[in-house]
Amino acid sequence: MRSFAPPSRCSASPAHLFRPSHPPTYGSSFRLLRFLGTSSAFSPGARAPLVPLRANPLRSTSPIKEPLSDADEDEEYDDDEEVAATEYDDGILDAFDEEEEEDSEAEIGLPEAEARPSTKLKEPMWERVAKLLAEARDFGEEIIDYEELAGTYDFPIDKFQQLAIQAFLRGSSVVVSAPTSSGKTLIAEAAAIATVARGRRLFYTTPLKALSNQKFRDFRSTFGDTYVGLLTGDSAINKEAPILIMTTEILRNMLYQSVGMNSSASRLFHVDVIVLDEVHYLSDISRGTVWEEIVIYSPKEVQLICLSATVANPDELAGWIGQVHGKTELVTSTKRPVPLTWHFSLKNSLLPLLDEKGKRINRKLSLDYMQTSLSRGEFSSENKTMKPRMGKADRGNRSVARMSRQAPLSKNDMNHIRRSQVPQIRDTLWQLMERDMLPAIWFIFSRRGCDAAVQYLEDCHLLDECEAGEVELEYRRFRKQYPDAVREVAVKGLLHGIAAHHAGCLPLWKSFIEELFQRGLVKVVFATETLAAGINMPARTAIIASLSRKSESGRSFLSTNELFQMAGRAGRRGIDEVGHVVFIQTPYEGANECYELLSAGLEPLVSQFTASYGMVLNLLAGTKITGKFNYPDSTKLPHCGRTLEEARKLVEQSFGNYVGSNVMLAAQEELEKIRHEIELLSLEITEDAIDRKCQEQLSEIDYAEISRLQEQLRAEKRTRTELRQQMEIKRMAAWRPLLEEFGSENLPFICLQYKDKEAVQHNVPAVYIGKLSSSSVERIVNMVKLDSSDFDNMETDCRDMKSHEDGKPAYHLALSSDNTWYLFTEKWIKTMYRTGLPNISSVNGDPLPREMLMNLLMKENHEWEKIADSEFGSLLCMDGSLETWSWSLNVPVLSSLSEEDEVANQSGEYHEIVGHYKEQRRKVSQLKKKITNTKGFKEFKKIIDATKFTKERIERLNSRSNRLSKRIAQIEPTGWKEFLQISKVIQETRALDLNTQVIFPLGETAAAIRGENELWLAMVLRSKVLLDLKPAELAAVCGSLVSEGIKVRPWKSNNYIYEPSSNVIDVIYLLEEQRSSLIQIQDKYSVKIPCGLDGQFSGMVEAWASGLTWREIMMDCAMDDGDLARLLRRTIDLLSQIPKLPDIDPLLQKNALLAYNVMDRSPISELAG
Repeated sequence: MRSFAPPSRCSASPAHLFRPSHPPTYGSSFRLLRFLGTSSAFSPGARAPLVPLRANPLRSTSPIKEPLSDADEDEEYDDDEEVAATEYDDGILDAFDEEEEEDSEAEIGLPEAEARPSTKLKEPMWERVAKLLAEARDFGEEIIDYEELAGTYDFPIDKFQQLAIQAFLRGSSVVVSAPTSSGKTLIAEAAAIATVARGRRLFYTTPLKALSNQKFRDFRSTFGDTYVGLLTGDSAINKEAPILIMTTEILRNMLYQSVGMNSSASRLFHVDVIVLDEVHYLSDISRGTVWEEIVIYSPKEVQLICLSATVANPDELAGWIGQVHGKTELVTSTKRPVPLTWHFSLKNSLLPLLDEKGKRINRKLSLDYMQTSLSRGEFSSENKTMKPRMGKADRGNRSVARMSRQAPLSKNDMNHIRRSQVPQIRDTLWQLMERDMLPAIWFIFSRRGCDAAVQYLEDCHLLDECEAGEVELEYRRFRKQYPDAVREVAVKGLLHGIAAHHAGCLPLWKSFIEELFQRGLVKVVFATETLAAGINMPARTAIIASLSRKSESGRSFLSTNELFQMAGRAGRRGIDEVGHVVFIQTPYEGANECYELLSAGLEPLVSQFTASYGMVLNLLAGTKITGKFNYPDSTKLPHCGRTLEEARKLVEQSFGNYVGSNVMLAAQEELEKIRHEIELLSLEITEDAIDRKCQEQLSEIDYAEISRLQEQLRAEKRTRTELRQQMEIKRMAAWRPLLEEFGSENLPFICLQYKDKEAVQHNVPAVYIGKLSSSSVERIVNMVKLDSSDFDNMETDCRDMKSHEDGKPAYHLALSSDNTWYLFTEKWIKTMYRTGLPNISSVNGDPLPREMLMNLLMKENHEWEKIADSEFGSLLCMDGSLETWSWSLNVPVLSSLSEEDEVANQSGEYHEIVGHYKEQRRKVSQLKKKITNTKGFKEFKKIIDATKFTKERIERLNSRSNRLSKRIAQIEPTGWKEFLQISKVIQETRALDLNTQVIFPLGETAAAIRGENELWLAMVLRSKVLLDLKPAELAAVCGSLVSEGIKVRPWKSNNYIYEPSSNVIDVIYLLEEQRSSLIQIQDKYSVKIPCGLDGQFSGMVEAWASGLTWREIMMDCAMDDGDLARLLRRTIDLLSQIPKLPDIDPLLQKNALLAYNVMDRSPISELAG
C-alpha cells in the first residue's frame, strides 16, 4: 500500500500518490417506508474521551485597564514575561491579522515557556487546585490572590489574562475581548478557583450543548468530579455542584423568577459569578436576546465575566453592562499567541496573500500580473515538481495565454483567467503537504461538499504506519462501543487521516473525530462553519473554501467577524510557531476579494433584543388562578407580577437602547453636518452658480460666445435624448406584432440581453411563454417592492407602441435554459427565432403548454429579483421549480440556433429614426468641438473641472451619509413595541389578564415551557386530543412541533422516511385548526413568531419511540444521521419538560416520561459515552 506521507519521507513526488476515487453508490428499497424521491445547529451529546487527554489551558499575550489595551500597558508590564474531483460545493476563505507594534514582552521567550512547561510543577492541574482549595479552607479565603491563582499554572500568565483576573478579584464584572484561541477560558478557570475557595458557586454558560459538554469535561479534569455539574434541558448531573455548566437559555429561564431580587432571595442562591462564554453571540439574530436578558435580569451583586471574540465595539458592551448591572472593567487584546500568515492557493502554486510588509495584496496575485504571467506560462510552471497536466485544462490555459496578449481584457476575459486558476482539492492539499502545513481544518459551507471532498481523497494516505495503526485501533474500540454511531461512508477516509465534521453527522461520531484530530490522528477535517463556534479543535492551518455561501435568501458573503472566527482555528499554542490561513481561488472570487474582506475591519455587536411569550408572561404574571405553583427546581418563593411600567423599564435596559442613547445622538449630529455640507456644495454646481462664475472670470465677449454655444449644446442634447428614446420605442414596437405572430401557434425561442451591475453583458436563451395581463404584472411589481415608475414610467411615451389599453408597457414571460423565469418588456429582447416548442397538448384533454406553464408560474412563491432596470421597464427573474425543470432542458444553447431562423425586427420607421439619431449625434459633436476652439475655453474648462470635483465630493459625502443612516437604523430599539404586541395576543388568548395581572392555567404552562413559541406549545400540550395517544404517538406529535429546519436531502434520491400512524395524522390535522386560529390572532397584532407544526418527519420519531434500532431506521433513509438525531433530541427535550409543567394532565405526563425513557438511548443519548 502506498502512503501519502510528507514529501521528506517519500522518494516520489506526492502528485503521483493520489489515486482516483469513486464514491460508492447505493440503491435499495424498504417496503415499510414511504418513497420520497428528491425533493442547525445540533447539540451533540457528551461523551468521555476514549483515551484521557489533558490539553494545556489556552493562554495569550496582552494587557489592559479601564479600558485596558495592549498598547496602554506595554511600559508598565515590561518586566513580566464540491463536488468531488474538480470543484467545491462552495469556495474560499481566510482571515486578516493586523500588523501591530511588537511588545517587548512578546519577545522575552514566551513561546519557549509555552512549548516546554516548567518542570517545577510535577503534579497534575487538579492536584494543584485541590491543594489551593485545602489551604483556603485551613487559612481562610483571604489567601486567594492573583499570585496564588497564577501559581496553579505551569506556564506564564498573559497580560490580558492577568489584568482580567485582577479586575475580577477587585470585585468588578469583566468584559474580555480577545482573539479566538487566545486563552479566555483560563480567566473563567481562575475565577472558579477563587469562587469555590470562598464556598460560593459559579455558573458557566455557553451557546451550544456541545460546547457545554466540552467545558464540563475540561472543568472536571481541573477540579474533579464532585466540584462540577452539568445542566441541560433534559438531563442534570450534580446540579448542586459549586461549578455548574449550562446553556444560556437554561440560565435565562432560571432568572425569569429572580428579576429584581438579590441572589440570596432568588434561585441563584450562593451564586457569586456568572460566566457568559462566546458573548459575541449577542449579535445572533435568532438567539442574541438571551444574552441581553441574562445581563438585565442578573442580581446586581453577582459578578459577570463576559468572554468575547474580538469585535469592533467592546467598549460599548462594557459600558452597557456597567450601566445596567454594576461596575464593569474592559480588558482587550488584539494579539494572537500564535501569529497568522495568509496564503492564496492557485492551480499550481501557493503564494503569500500579502506583500512583505503585510500591508497590501501580493502583486503576483493581481489580475494584471496574472495576465502577464499567463502569457509567459509562469503560473503553469510555478511548481517544477508538479507533473504536467494535459487535456482540457491545458487548452484552457493556452486560450488564456492568447487572450492575455490582447489588451485591455474585458471582465469576461478576467473571469476566464480566474477560472483557469481554480485548483482542485488535491492541488491545494499537495501544496499544504509540501510545506508541512498539516493538520488542517478545511471549511466548506455545505455538508455535501464536505462529504464529497472526503470521498474524493479517501485513497490518499496522510498517516504514517504508526498513526494508521493507532487510528484503526481507536476506530475498532469506537465501533465496538457504539456500532450504530459509525458513519460507514466516512470510514475509509478516516483510516487514512481524512474526515468530515458537520451537522449531518451524529454527535458521537463528531466527538470521535474531534478527539482523533486533537491527538493528531486526523490530518484534514472538512467542516462547515459551525466548527468555528468554540469547539476546541485547533489546527496548524485553516483553509476557507469560499467567501460566500448559500442561504435561504440566496448567496451571502461572509462577515469579517465570521472570517476571523474560522481563521482563529489556525495555530496551536505551544506547538506551532505560526498558524496558516489559506484562501482558494474560485471562479468568482479571487485574491482581491479576499484582501478586501480582510481589510474591511471588524463588525460591531448589534442588539437583537426581542420579546417572547415566555418573557412577557414571566415579567407580568401575578396571582395564579390555580394558586401557588412551584416551578421546577424553584425555592417556593412568592412571585408578584410587574406593572407594564416596571416591565418597560426592564425592556428599555437593552443593549440597543444603550447604544442608541449614546451613539445615535452623535451619529445624527454628524449626519446633520454632512447633509448641511451637501446642501451648500449642491448650490455651487447649479447652472446659475456656474453661469455666475463664468461671468466673473471670463470677458464679456467670451462669456457671451460660450453662453450662446452652451445653450445650443443643451438644446441639441435634449433633441438627441428624445431621438434615442424614440429609437428605442420604435425598436420595441417592432417586436410587438412579431411576438404575437410567432407566439400564437408555438412557443418561439428568444435571446434576452442585459448588463449586470458590473457592466458584464449577458445573453440568455429562453422560450417565450406569452404576455402577462396588467393585473398580473402589477401584483408581481408590488411583491418585488419596485418603484411605481417600474410599471408607470412609460405611460405617456409608449402609447405609440400600441401596448395595453391603459397606456402602460407590456410585460412578457419566458423560461430560460437554466430553469429561471424572466419577466421583461420588449426593451430586453435581442433576438427572436422562428423555431420553438410546439404549443400542442401531448395528450387529448390536457391543457396547452402555454397554459400549463402559466399555471406553474402562478403556483410559484413569486420571489422575484430585479436584475436590470431602464426607463422602458425592468427585467426580473425568479428560480423555477422541479416542475419547470424538464421544460427548461429543451431550450437550446444560442450557438445551436441558426442565424437563418432569426426574425428581423428593423422596420422602415426604425431605420429612419436611427438615421436622425446619428445625424443629431454629429451635431452635438460639432458643437462641442466649436466650444473648445473659443478664446475663453481655457478659463471655462477650469470652472467645469472645479464643478466636477465638487460633484465627486458630494458623491463621497452621500456615501458617508448612507453609511451613517444605515448604522442609525441598526441601533434603533424596537423591544418595547414587540412586548406590547405580544401582550395583546396573550390577553386575547386568555393566558393572562393585563388589567388584573391574573395568570390563567394556559399562561402558567406557557411561562414554564422552553421553546420558540411557548404559547403555541402550551396550547398543544393542554389539548385533550393528546390523551388518547400512546407514548410513541405522543412523541411523534411532539416531533411535529419542533421539526423546523429539518429537511430531506435532495441528493439522497430513491430514499425513504417512515409514515406516521393514522392516529398521529388525525391529531396533527386537528391541531392545524388551532394553529390557524393562533396565527390569525398573531397577524392581527403583527406578531411574527412561528407556530411550528410539520408532520413530515413524525413517522421517524414514532419509529424510534417504538423501539426500532438506529440501523433499521436509517436504512435507505432520506435524512442525514445528524438531522434525525437533532430532531429526536429536540423531541426528547420537549418530552422531558412535560412532567414538570404546571396543570398538565397526569396521564399525558406519564406517557411523556415513558416516551422519553425509550427515546433517550444510544447513539443519540445526550450522555452516551
